[in-house]
Parts: sequence; C-alpha cells; structure tokens
Amino acid sequence: MPRALSKATLSIGEDHLSSMVLTEDGLPAEMNDFQVSKDSYLDNATMAEHGFPGSTTGEIEATGRITGYIREYVTPSSVEDVVPGDYLMAATVVHLFDEEDQVSLWIANQFLGEFQRSVRKDLGRGQQIVKAEPTSVRGFSDEAVALFTVQSAAAGLVASTIVDFRVGRLLGVAYVVTMGEDQSLDLAQTLGLRLEERMIRVVLGAA
Repeated sequence: MPRALSKATLSIGEDHLSSMVLTEDGLPAEMNDFQVSKDSYLDNATMAEHGFPGSTTGEIEATGRITGYIREYVTPSSVEDVVPGDYLMAATVVHLFDEEDQVSLWIANQFLGEFQRSVRKDLGRGQQIVKAEPTSVRGFSDEAVALFTVQSAAAGLVASTIVDFRVGRLLGVAYVVTMGEDQSLDLAQTLGLRLEERMIRVVLGAA
C-alpha cells in the first residue's frame, strides 16, 4: 500500500466509518432483494458480547481497536424456504485501530487464530464450528486473507466466507453466509474489493 495512503488513515475518526460500509447499491446482483438487518457502530463491549466465549472488553481494547461500524443484510426468505446453497446474509464492516501494525495482529490472532482454535468447541446456543480453512484472495492493495467456515446450528449447517484486509490503521471485513457447506469466495472477494474502494475514497476525501 502506498505510504501516503496509509498515513492518510491517521485523519480518520469514528464518524467516517458509517460512510465506508456498503449501501444496497454496492451489493452484487445475487442479493438485490436483501434487506438491512443491522446498521450500527460496534464498540468494544459489543464485540466482546458477541465474540467467542470468554472474550472481554479489556482484551479487545488491549489490541488497539477503537471502534467499528457494521452494515448487514439478510435474505427476505423465511427459514422454511431456504435450501442448501441459498445466500442468507452478507455484510461489510470497518474497524478502526490506533496503529496499522495492530490490524495485522488482529487478522492473525483474533480473526484466523480465534476461529481455528474454536473448531469443534461448544460456542453455546447449540452452535459449533466444524471447519475453518484459510484461503488466499486477490486484488487488494495490502494485506488480505479469507477464511471459509462451516458451523452447525439449529437450522443445520451454515457456511461463512469472510475476507479481512488492511487499509492503514483500518480493518475492512466482508462476509457472505450461505445455507449448507458451499464456499462463496468470489462473492465475498467482490464485496471486499468494493468495500476497499469505498474506504480509500473516504480516506482520501478526509485527508
């Protein structure tokens, strides 16, 4: 990543984050009927509450994470109507850190590390991760990695394809959730690249 762009992220504050995540017109055609299910800031307490068992606000703060913003979309179909291979959910998220090196550590330790350490462990509410496989992605301007997971839940097996990437001291995340065990790497990568483009535009506009 150009050093000037990385340095420009120092001018980014939490008030910029909501304009970085994708709006409906940024979703792929396969999701043109999806509806917003979540559109909010993600403070460290919320991250701990909805994170892996044992996560605490203090531990997340110690990583250098300041806050984040998520915009999530879900299918309008009812649970009874979905079949394996159907898209259930998609989202883009932006996290703000104190320093860019902390983004890399988060990707390695909290993203890849937590998922892989949690395979076959009880996550509560009848949920368990049965697979967590890292895979590569292309086209990003800096560090980027994807993770394919399969999770058991009350409704059956659910697959998630998650892309994490760095833009200076910002962490971008895009994910796609499907019913069954199908990977959605192309779609998640497309969402991630669109998110990165939007993040960079906002960064350059704020610098």
